[in-house]
Amino acid sequence: MTATLLTNLRIWDGEDLSPADALCFRDGRIRAMGDGAELDAHGQGRRMDCGGLTAIPGLIDAHVHLELNPDNRKAPERKWVGKERLARMAERAEAMVRAGITTGRDLGGGAWRELKIRDRVNAGELLGPRLLCAGQPITSVGGHCHFWGGEAADARQAEAVLRRQLAHKVDLIKVMATGGVMTPGSSPLQPQFDLPTLAAIVELADEQGLSVAAHCHGTEGIRIAAEAGVRTIEHCSWVGREGWASDYRPEVAAAIAEKGAWVSPTISRGWRRFLDKRNAETLGRLQGAFGDMLARKVPLIASTDAGIPGVYHHQLPVALPVFAQIAGLTPAQALRSATSNAADALGLGKVTGRLQPGLAADLILVQGDPLTDLAALAQPAAVWARGRDVQLPA
Repeated sequence: MTATLLTNLRIWDGEDLSPADALCFRDGRIRAMGDGAELDAHGQGRRMDCGGLTAIPGLIDAHVHLELNPDNRKAPERKWVGKERLARMAERAEAMVRAGITTGRDLGGGAWRELKIRDRVNAGELLGPRLLCAGQPITSVGGHCHFWGGEAADARQAEAVLRRQLAHKVDLIKVMATGGVMTPGSSPLQPQFDLPTLAAIVELADEQGLSVAAHCHGTEGIRIAAEAGVRTIEHCSWVGREGWASDYRPEVAAAIAEKGAWVSPTISRGWRRFLDKRNAETLGRLQGAFGDMLARKVPLIASTDAGIPGVYHHQLPVALPVFAQIAGLTPAQALRSATSNAADALGLGKVTGRLQPGLAADLILVQGDPLTDLAALAQPAAVWARGRDVQLPA
């Protein structure tokens, strides 16, 4: 593949501003970064003057569901539509990468179709982000998202569900540690598995080299997930009788930090509602919880739960400013949560999430300065995913 040299750049590498003003990539990987004149003198291929645009790593959404249509307000049924549904999923994947989301983690579907999308993107047949897919989530009988076929009454049945995902070559395991909102008869407050069962799931996944992401709303479920050793705690809502973050427990947050779990709070653009003065009480609880977690060095990663009602798959760039405001993050912290930190949490730190030689050429160019205004992410000027042209600068 012909080398591409981007010059006249301001580069934020996923950690800090880089002294480099040029970047060269070839065969899907970044080959060099440095002074544009020096790189130009030693390289051949196409050269693009980027006019002072800012380059940052491609964004990572750590929690999506390609299977789900955000326009649907009801939980899906067990019946699956074939080719038409697969085509819609491919459209969502393309919308993600065109928005600058070059990696996504799919945390649940019922028929492994998202794995087909993953494989076709990897083969260059479809335009989309790098995907890590969990397949059918392990849930209790009649539990949250049981319609996806992952029901288990005990550790033995949970193992059977897990091995079924292995047979389909998933990248990680998803478990529903508590109930959820979308499933009738399921309570977000209540744990769905006890500690021995969840620990057994984590141990078996670990034996297969896979991490576990745990859906957790209620605080007791969060505690069990942390103690069981899951890699990421999804939502981490601290939900109690009075609503979101009404049952925050510092000792559980301390356990999360001690166990080294990452929190993926699935804050979408729709969370702007909590910034309205009518929701001041809930906002205060949320900000208090995030403030204490950050003080305890609980690491956060960006995620949206794309696919649930009203949450579209391409909207992480416009969700990040909301995440930053609710969680009390600086723009740089929010950017790290969607790039370098997210890559580390997903086990991709040696693959993507940073702009440095040897890593994938996943990058976006934006107008303005995202380190002072995250709104700059909303309309990328250029996008490359694994070196593939998605959108070129005008």
